Amino acid sequence: MSDNAIKAYETLNAKIAEQYPNLSNRLRDIASFALEHPTAMALETVASIAKEAGVPPSALIRFAKAFNYSGFSEMQRVFQSYVTSQTASYKERISQDMVNMEASEGDTPSALLQQYCRENIISLQHLQQGISADNLNSAVQLIKSADHIYLSGQRRSLPISTYLTYALSHAGCKVHLLDGMGGLLKEQCSAITEKDLLIVTSFHPYSSEALEVIQHVSSSKTPYIAISDNGFSPVARSATVAFTVHDAEVHTFRSLSATMLLAQTLATSLVFLDK
Repeated sequence: MSDNAIKAYETLNAKIAEQYPNLSNRLRDIASFALEHPTAMALETVASIAKEAGVPPSALIRFAKAFNYSGFSEMQRVFQSYVTSQTASYKERISQDMVNMEASEGDTPSALLQQYCRENIISLQHLQQGISADNLNSAVQLIKSADHIYLSGQRRSLPISTYLTYALSHAGCKVHLLDGMGGLLKEQCSAITEKDLLIVTSFHPYSSEALEVIQHVSSSKTPYIAISDNGFSPVARSATVAFTVHDAEVHTFRSLSATMLLAQTLATSLVFLDK
């Protein structure tokens, strides 16, 4: 591997995020695909990856060289090492799950509770390791300095925005939930100015309402905080501060524990900011 090439997946992940605004549109497409689909990047051929990412194969080579790799194969080995370690951890978890499920008679309420607890513990550990202090500090400062705070969250994200509306109002903030009731989302957005702040929560598939609100604040130069599942998602990529959260999933049902904990951290941090 080249001397200047990044050897650790986590470091490569951070570097891609840092350089994302400077990449061409085609290389941005690869960057988004790489971080959303590390397993595909590790195991599939150049032709298959290029087809799935919607780029020519030669673009993958340019992408690798943009990060000081001699070619795509060298970069791919970083993804392969990451996927191998994750697979080993996953196999251990599955093995333990099988033992626990057998002991608790399958998908009983008690067994499901145990599964949710285990998966949420893992999700919270990832949150603990993956959220930077700088991002948290920046987000809290934005919340404190905003004249008004507007919150957007639809479907699964609605509980997060509703909680933040409640918690921030008790912290002395002027808050508004952009619920779009009566089809009046556009009218609600018209009150937002560059002195305000938007906090938007949305996960794949990203709601059209969230994207509409983001489009409005972008044109009015209003800062916004994004809580999403991908740093390159249409919700997060132009955010002033973006948080990436991966909540636990059991039988296709996703928890909100990690996202709610992040929301609680943002709200309660205001109390201690000036102490």
